[in-house]
Amino acid sequence: MAGQSPFAECVFINCPLDEEYEPILQALLFCIVYLGFTPRLSTERNDSAENRLEKIVNLIQDSKYSIHDLSRSQAKSAGEHFRLNMPFELGIDFGCREFFGNGRDQKKFLVLEEKRYGYQIAISDFSGCDIEAHGADFQKAIRKVRNWLVSEAGVQADGASKIIGAYADFQEWYYERQLAAGFSDDDIQDYPTSELLDAMKIWIAEGRPL
Repeated sequence: MAGQSPFAECVFINCPLDEEYEPILQALLFCIVYLGFTPRLSTERNDSAENRLEKIVNLIQDSKYSIHDLSRSQAKSAGEHFRLNMPFELGIDFGCREFFGNGRDQKKFLVLEEKRYGYQIAISDFSGCDIEAHGADFQKAIRKVRNWLVSEAGVQADGASKIIGAYADFQEWYYERQLAAGFSDDDIQDYPTSELLDAMKIWIAEGRPL
């Protein structure tokens, strides 16, 4: 189970969970798994009795690496509230690194956004920090995560283009596998995160079949 992965292998993902963001999230998950790490995010378990904030705090404590995407920190239309969840969880993670102890000062962050400098609207204290923009492009997101893990975790990794190609192979394999198992297109689109992660791990363990 993901909860049993060592601290140094876990990557916490704090990101939007809306349908529009799903292509980015799925690409992030694949890149992390491909490089040998374990993604951790709040939707990995769906126990309604579990306190969400406590779950997030535990995931943060258990993860040496964190990806925080602040792409939804600005309202899109008049009267709409911008989302505070992502900046809030980034703050929790920063506090964990600064004050928790027990090796948490080794935690590493990658902060993403859709448009460069958009984060300053919601969290101006981060001005001057390195923030990466993916432009709502899943391929750019893969490149950002791949390069960050190579830099901060010291992994020996394939090039981003090869990972992107492997992701396309996985998507085709997963779709055909689910159809063969009796899933409809709607079923496949509505899969839980834990099921998708398991499929990614199976695909890699089986030698990345086509």
